[in-house]
Amino acid sequence: MSLRRLLGAATAVVMLGSLTAFPAAHAGPAEARPGPQAGTTASPISPAEGTPEAMWKQTPDGFASLPGYGLAGTTGGQSGRIVTASTVQELKDYAAASEPLVIFIRGTLRATDYLKIPVAANKSFIGVGAGAEVVNAGFKLINVSNVIFRNFTVRDAYIPGDWDGKSPENDRDGIQLDTTHHVWVDHMKFERMGDGLIDTRKDSDLITYSWNVFADNNKALGVGWTANAVTRMTIHHNWIRNTTQRNFSLDNTAAAHVYNNFLQDIGQYGMMGRNAAKVVLEGNSFTAVQDPVVAKDPATEVVNRDNVFNGTRGRKDNVGAAFDPTQFYAYQKDDAARVPEIVAAGAGPLEESAPNSTTEITVALDGTGDFGSLQAAIGSVPSGSNLPRTITVKPGTYRESVNVWADRPNLTIQGATANPADVVVTYDLPANGVKFFGGTWGAGGSATLNVLAEGTTVRNLTVENAYDEATNGGSQALAVRSVADRVTFDGTRFLGNQDTYLADTTGRDATARTYLKNCYIEGDVDFIYGRGTAVLDGCTIHSLDRGSATNNGYIVAPSTKDSNPYGILIVDSTLTSDAAPGTVSLGRPWFASSDPNAHPMAVIHDSVLGSHIAVQGWSDMSGHSWTEGRFAEFNNSGPGAYVNEFHPQLTPEDALKFTKEAFLGNWTPAGRG
Repeated sequence: MSLRRLLGAATAVVMLGSLTAFPAAHAGPAEARPGPQAGTTASPISPAEGTPEAMWKQTPDGFASLPGYGLAGTTGGQSGRIVTASTVQELKDYAAASEPLVIFIRGTLRATDYLKIPVAANKSFIGVGAGAEVVNAGFKLINVSNVIFRNFTVRDAYIPGDWDGKSPENDRDGIQLDTTHHVWVDHMKFERMGDGLIDTRKDSDLITYSWNVFADNNKALGVGWTANAVTRMTIHHNWIRNTTQRNFSLDNTAAAHVYNNFLQDIGQYGMMGRNAAKVVLEGNSFTAVQDPVVAKDPATEVVNRDNVFNGTRGRKDNVGAAFDPTQFYAYQKDDAARVPEIVAAGAGPLEESAPNSTTEITVALDGTGDFGSLQAAIGSVPSGSNLPRTITVKPGTYRESVNVWADRPNLTIQGATANPADVVVTYDLPANGVKFFGGTWGAGGSATLNVLAEGTTVRNLTVENAYDEATNGGSQALAVRSVADRVTFDGTRFLGNQDTYLADTTGRDATARTYLKNCYIEGDVDFIYGRGTAVLDGCTIHSLDRGSATNNGYIVAPSTKDSNPYGILIVDSTLTSDAAPGTVSLGRPWFASSDPNAHPMAVIHDSVLGSHIAVQGWSDMSGHSWTEGRFAEFNNSGPGAYVNEFHPQLTPEDALKFTKEAFLGNWTPAGRG
């Protein structure tokens, strides 16, 4: 007996149009849930006891459920045959068929060369069992309607080295919609595509994206590419994590209802309305997201209500009335405080529930690694896991802005060789660079590498901010910003100009210790600075020649809090430069934002100081005399190791108080002598 006849026509529409899938946390072993073949009575995945039914609706909700354009709603291939795609070619053929189809996807379908699969109208793509996935391919919907995607993963079409997605051949989206209506994307996972994870374009309409995971990509979800305000879409209970931009970017949406989404660890900006977009943004949770809510243009209307913001900074715009979602459909909103728990438990396809215990991860540009991007590799580490893990990066130049997120501690990132010049992580944002939606990147936003997680170790690689100061003018442009406690840099090169390395903390009253062993750091203005505690042990500190006969910059600019006895320590190191003799200052006191509780502190001892060091070793800064800082030297040598009233010296007894051990306290990092 056929499935339709057994269940009845109405139920068959539901089952074949949107076959239910259940999260691994609530499901039994995959082998106990065989999927159906055409003509059988078995459901592909059986409900598990205690499964929240709200997560696994049988029919679409939101705008995809509404009538329009001659359709009563989104039903996919419900009136057609059930077929199973076991190869990429079968998937391509079924997707392009003129007839309605329910297309089951089993296991891994991997394209040898990237393929954007054309999709005809009236299709349901349903992953069956755990681990259903399409690899190195995406889907293209052009002038079609009535399509459903559920319960599988689309992943890994990234072009190694093209983090920005600017290569001419890079149009590698997970799904691209152009002038398409009635689409439901539910319980899917999209990760590591070359361009966008989903691009919703050119007046597409009546769309719902629900309970999906969007991860480990630069561009997440763009909407628009049109001058018309047509698109109506519902975006709810999605998990957007370890992405950089378009989270979503909603351009000229007539009505975008965005609720109960979890945005976590976002590099640049969160939800954005553009041009004449009307957006209702409610009950979402934002964690570690810069500029979480942006209304970019004067005609944009964004209702920002009942959202929760954790560890965010920047814009949280709330402008205009937009629209009332209840005038279109009924919905039930979860408490925003519970959204991270609810979404993390329920979003994405059915997968094996075994925890990710991988401790060795490889990054390579030639396809021989687990990932082609360092940021993607970091994203593969489970959020909140304390298990030590090592990411080994093979030789090459990786152009990407990298964040070691605070919820991924105890991570080691290392170059594959002993030569740090073999692995270069580079980007080129200046702090005074203007964001396209207003404001500037600021110091933290300019950093090529932000280390936010405790217990991070970086070794045997180069981190560079390649901003061209000579061509574009002076600006802060950080190579590295370390924020967390117990961060180690070992054999690492830091390349930049102004403000190359920032030893930061999570707040004015916080402390954070960083140990730099055998590192090379170069720059020209305050290029080692901040309020954190930093020990530079056996490092080469190179001041770039600015071409001046009198002032070629400053080495350190601490902003240590007065309650912290330990700021910046340079020990057993070598200070070098090609600059004219006597033209580089050892440092100056930084009273950040005129902080009255600052008492900048730096000590240099047992180091070799080149001839570039000024006779007046320390300089004033922004109206503050260098004598307001806690600056001292001891037992230095070399032509720049002056002993005079401008180079205050510690006594041998006092020098015993300013050792590596004293600065680092109860922490003994590997390699500390």
